[in-house]
Amino acid sequence: MDIWLLGPLTAEVRGRSIVPTAAKPRQILALLAIHANRVLPVGTLMEEIWGSEPPQSALATLHTYILQLRRQLTAAYGADAGVSAKDVLVTQYGGYCWQAPTDAVDVPRYERLVAAGRVASGEDRQEKASAYFREALALWRGSALVDVRIGPVLSIEVARLEESRLGVLERCLEADLRLGRHAELLTELIELTGRHPLHEGLHAQCMTALYRAGRSWQALDVYQRLRRRLAEELGLSPSPRLQRLQQAVLSAEPWLDVPGCGEDALLDRMIG
Repeated sequence: MDIWLLGPLTAEVRGRSIVPTAAKPRQILALLAIHANRVLPVGTLMEEIWGSEPPQSALATLHTYILQLRRQLTAAYGADAGVSAKDVLVTQYGGYCWQAPTDAVDVPRYERLVAAGRVASGEDRQEKASAYFREALALWRGSALVDVRIGPVLSIEVARLEESRLGVLERCLEADLRLGRHAELLTELIELTGRHPLHEGLHAQCMTALYRAGRSWQALDVYQRLRRRLAEELGLSPSPRLQRLQQAVLSAEPWLDVPGCGEDALLDRMIG
């Protein structure tokens, strides 16, 4: 079994796709898979499909969708697998559970790699942290569940995953800055600040990398572009932390080039 949720929905058993073509059964499969090995209450599944006002036929229709998924599983496993559809899509008291091997679903794999990266970062093993974070990010093949109709329950999960993805990327860049990889990061950071024009953390990392590459004027230009966007779109100014980084660039503070310091460490040093 192999299920991918970090991008288009892909689910295969013994090399055969089990993804339904109909929109609502696809939603059910995605929701069960994203909570693999945990019981999902019937009410949660119904809320995803019909929101807060399910029709009177909702329970019967949900049972039909479950039956369709089990038929897909039966066809994929065949008669010789020794596994039945009900062993995978298990009926539990008040709900259903999708039983999957440990590494069968990409979301748990992603979350384990992220957790390992955070531990390595906390122990100042930046090389390991960067490797774990890069491996986690490599599991993404586009926006999460990009080809699945999203209801109120899945929308929360997708938003959580996308926010996690951006946070992991920022942590990865921080580890790479601490490793002195500012020159290799410049193209990526410039692109990211364009895609996330109001994200202060990415702008601060871009400023740091540009300064270390001897391009302080461009670092200041990054700050000014952010300042203008914040003022025009939100009526805000850059945070005090970012303003201190701008002043440090203007003053050419020598510790901006300290080896082993990323953007977070630099700003913490300024505050201290």
